[in-house]
Amino acid sequence: MNSPIQLPFCVSTLRCFRSTALLVLCSVAVPALIAAPVKPLRSPWDGKPVTATDAVYNCSALPHLAPDLVTDGFYRLDDPTHSIVDPVRQAAYRKSSDGVKAVGMAIVQAADDYRTAGSRQAAQCATSRVLTMAQDKSLSGRMSSSQAYYVQGWVVGAVAIAYLKVREAGYATPEQNEAIAKWLHSVGDETKSYYDAHTKNNGGKGNNHLYWAGAELAAIGVAANNQSDFNWAMATYDNGVNQIRPDGTLPLEMARGSKALHYHLYALAPLVLLAEFGEANDLDLYAHAEGAIHHLESISVSGLHDPALFEKATGIKQEVPTIVSGDQIGWAPPYVRRFPNPELTRMIHGAPSLSVYYLGGLPPA
Repeated sequence: MNSPIQLPFCVSTLRCFRSTALLVLCSVAVPALIAAPVKPLRSPWDGKPVTATDAVYNCSALPHLAPDLVTDGFYRLDDPTHSIVDPVRQAAYRKSSDGVKAVGMAIVQAADDYRTAGSRQAAQCATSRVLTMAQDKSLSGRMSSSQAYYVQGWVVGAVAIAYLKVREAGYATPEQNEAIAKWLHSVGDETKSYYDAHTKNNGGKGNNHLYWAGAELAAIGVAANNQSDFNWAMATYDNGVNQIRPDGTLPLEMARGSKALHYHLYALAPLVLLAEFGEANDLDLYAHAEGAIHHLESISVSGLHDPALFEKATGIKQEVPTIVSGDQIGWAPPYVRRFPNPELTRMIHGAPSLSVYYLGGLPPA
């Protein structure tokens, strides 16, 4: 599904200004670029064939997800740091969102089973489930709250990545691929509208939620071959890395009280995935903002061993996991392949799992 050719995403060597929160217009116009044919957008999984097998896969029926979603947040309303869970609100949140998340998780699992075990049945299963969501227009309707938009983005972003993992297996017809692309793009439009307004109201800056929305739109942009969606996603990367301070910290995540370390790692994950989508499309996002993402990576990983910097900055003891797993370093495998780091590699090998649902499961291999 091709969109009209638009101004290319502004690389760091061009001087840019923002007329809205995320729409980037360049002061340098390059007619030759505008007129040139645009290559199809690619994902980090494209061109990496899987050895298919006849392994049996149980593709059980899943509940149909409605277009609308009614759910709400789970932190205490009187907590400005949004770090203290309200048990009553959390129970209501789980009741309203767990079923939705479970559908997306099943699709992600099927896609990863195809990528790791080669099961043709798993690829067929993932494809048919994504198609069902597209036909149902799942999660493309009214979102009841900010938390509903977050869940919408997490689940649809993960499903879009799962689709990218299996689409080269060829189990969808061109018409079915078009239906999936149309549905994903419609959800992406809702995401962009929500975050454009939200970010504009916050001085043009966004926190981890914006970067997760960027990961969602990167996957949607590639799945739908929509340059506008992809450009929006790439702009969220710059929105994030441009906020990284010299010591590697993010001010909006440092304001999260006892979860400051957690949210630095949580923000880093989609930023690395966005950089990998950039690499798949000849964009060196890792170099943007003078390579600031490497400072964020260093201070965040160091915090898992010694959270003193975060505790000094927040004045609050940090929540540090006893076992480092995908929730903290699921982003790390593609990162260390580009930027070798013996300590991070050791942590990867020691992790019981590297799967992260909202990153679409297992990282690019």
